[in-house]
Amino acid sequence: MAIALRKKRELAKLQKASSIVAKTLKYLQKNITAGMTLKEIDAIGEDFIRSQGAEPSFKGLYGFPASVCTSLNEVCIHGVPTDTKVVEGDILGLDLGTKLDGYYGDGAITMAIGEISKRDKELIACSKDALYTAIDNIRVGMRFKELTAILEWFITSRGFVPLREFCGHGIGTKPHEEPNIPNYLEGKPKQGPKIKNGMVFCIEPMVCQISGKPVILDDKWSVISEDRLRSSHYEHTVAIIDNRAVILTQGD
Repeated sequence: MAIALRKKRELAKLQKASSIVAKTLKYLQKNITAGMTLKEIDAIGEDFIRSQGAEPSFKGLYGFPASVCTSLNEVCIHGVPTDTKVVEGDILGLDLGTKLDGYYGDGAITMAIGEISKRDKELIACSKDALYTAIDNIRVGMRFKELTAILEWFITSRGFVPLREFCGHGIGTKPHEEPNIPNYLEGKPKQGPKIKNGMVFCIEPMVCQISGKPVILDDKWSVISEDRLRSSHYEHTVAIIDNRAVILTQGD
């Protein structure tokens, strides 16, 4: 399937949907405190998205039961909100999507609950820095696999490993479109589709400590590493406009 090239009108709609993602993540960061349950966090996230005139696109997507993926500590992605309370020293991944006027936005952060360990700070910094390093290196004409190679190199250079079997993706009138953008390279970097003006996609480094082999928990959604150690996840929706990468989920 061909990778969509978005027109100016479409890019504007994707920008609006994505800006609500950014605002919601910022709102959650500001309002989450120790003692809140994951379900409470999901509820205030959903309420905020709806207050901005958008729909929470994750709710019901492929059967997911909530609006915000709340990935606590060792859960890297797709954490299902429960009655578990966040406590001082936890790290919490927040991944959410919006739908507005038929177009989608998607983004994620991992945040600290109070004071966290040095190792956890390094883990969060790795996923965040990998994301921005990859975006800074995007050039029209480079291949997506070259972008993947940058992500893998950065993660491993920090002493961590990428989660396998899950990846970034295109986004537009569907929440997941072509291409797939893994954080680990398979094949050669000079293979596959090239990045072009008008493309919109999500880059999302998923970082584990020792093993990148995923394990899906009994809830059928939450993904951890087989090493069962803490992990981290960051994501931006990015558009290629006038030969440069523009972060649509950057926020104010």
